[in-house]
Amino acid sequence: MNDMTIFIFGIGFALTAGAAFAFMWKSMTYTFETMNKPIKRTVHPEMSEVENGTELLVFKAEDDDDEDDTLIVRK
Repeated sequence: MNDMTIFIFGIGFALTAGAAFAFMWKSMTYTFETMNKPIKRTVHPEMSEVENGTELLVFKAEDDDDEDDTLIVRK
């Protein structure tokens, strides 16, 4: 190998390492920004008219009378 080949290899290595670092930095910045945004939860269209605290009819294969009624709670 001559000096020119080693120089080209070194430049290529530096460019690849720099691009990898820049990609990692941008990806993590975007991930952290996304995690800090509030989560927007949408209500199912069939549940839009149901108020909070309304008792709902729930079918369970095993009927346990010891449990309380199921209430809908939106957060």
